[in-house]
Amino acid sequence: MRFNIDINFKVSKLIRRFIIADTLLFGGWGFVDPVFSVFILQEIAGASLVTVGITVSIYWILKSLIQVPVALFLDRTDGERDDFYTLITSFGIIGICAFLTTLAAHVWQLYLLQVLKAIGFGMYIASWPALFSRHLDKGHYSLDWSLDSTSIGFAIGITGFLSGIIVTWWGYDTLFIFAGIASFISAGVMLTVPHLVLPDVVHPGKPVLRDHAPVNINR
Repeated sequence: MRFNIDINFKVSKLIRRFIIADTLLFGGWGFVDPVFSVFILQEIAGASLVTVGITVSIYWILKSLIQVPVALFLDRTDGERDDFYTLITSFGIIGICAFLTTLAAHVWQLYLLQVLKAIGFGMYIASWPALFSRHLDKGHYSLDWSLDSTSIGFAIGITGFLSGIIVTWWGYDTLFIFAGIASFISAGVMLTVPHLVLPDVVHPGKPVLRDHAPVNINR
């Protein structure tokens, strides 16, 4: 019996950028998530365990409601300009939410910030996979997705371990600042290669933008 295992970790430049941006975003919030409920109880005036539950519900329910109509809009719009700009906007909203959380002191402020975070991540979840899946490396679709998931897993694992230490030494605000910075760096990473997502200027001032679906997908 003979086994022929070909290990090839070569990925395209754009896929690397997507993985880096994704890893930075979720790694940054990996600082926050493990201690977020403790932050609410310790730092938000009048907060209780009920507040923690409502906070989580606001984010997940609203994000779930937002991402589907955003995805439908992106699918109905030709080209990738809308996907790309939605992605960049989502990074900005998520980063601003992280920074504003350092100012939160009351329950109603916390709830509003969860609405903002849900909008940002709802836009992100609708746009990032759309762009990523269209530019997967031919013959390495599973590898590209797996590398992204693996990178995120390592990032969240490391930042989650560090979160408690950072809070002990520097306080909760530091975690949110790290998450905000990571979100804006993610946007910066994607802005370094917009020509790979938005190519082909045929007529000056009138770009021709195409969807880059994998060749084996019927259109």
